[in-house]
Amino acid sequence: MAENNKEWYVLRAISGKEAKVKEVLDAAIKNTPLGDYVSQVLIPTEKVYTMRNGKKVVKERNLYSGYVFIEANLTGEVIYELRNTTNVIDFLRGRSKTSKPEPLRESEVMRMLGAADELRTPQDELANEYFEGESVKVNFGPFSGFTGVIREVNADRKKLKVEVKIFGRPTDLELENSQVERI
Repeated sequence: MAENNKEWYVLRAISGKEAKVKEVLDAAIKNTPLGDYVSQVLIPTEKVYTMRNGKKVVKERNLYSGYVFIEANLTGEVIYELRNTTNVIDFLRGRSKTSKPEPLRESEVMRMLGAADELRTPQDELANEYFEGESVKVNFGPFSGFTGVIREVNADRKKLKVEVKIFGRPTDLELENSQVERI
């Protein structure tokens, strides 16, 4: 139960089953003595924006597919309990089968935790910042596939005025930020 002996380790899990492993371990931490030795279970994710039927959809994707990070004090039967959790393959460790699980270095932990914190902040505003004179391609609607130049940006309404050539004549279109992509 010595709190200061806890270090971060990596469990290798079956790809796609990371959330199930986290769910099982979180339940074990709350309901069994394993909670005295394991304090955190983390799966760093990132938000991915995709277009589906003209609407922007936000999905979460694992940054490290097949890996679950745990903060634990590996003493006694803790290694055995964690290794035999459903959907867990083993610890990330050295090449030989007899090598012990290796804790992450402090710099790796800070990078992983920093990346997880950084991804929670909304970066949507930065991702859709367009500028006048920038070339874009329309990716949704009746003018899908047309390329044009941004003539006006309304950041408050997230609208753009894009000039495209239709039958050789310049025509202004008012589009949402999500309907165009950079070339």
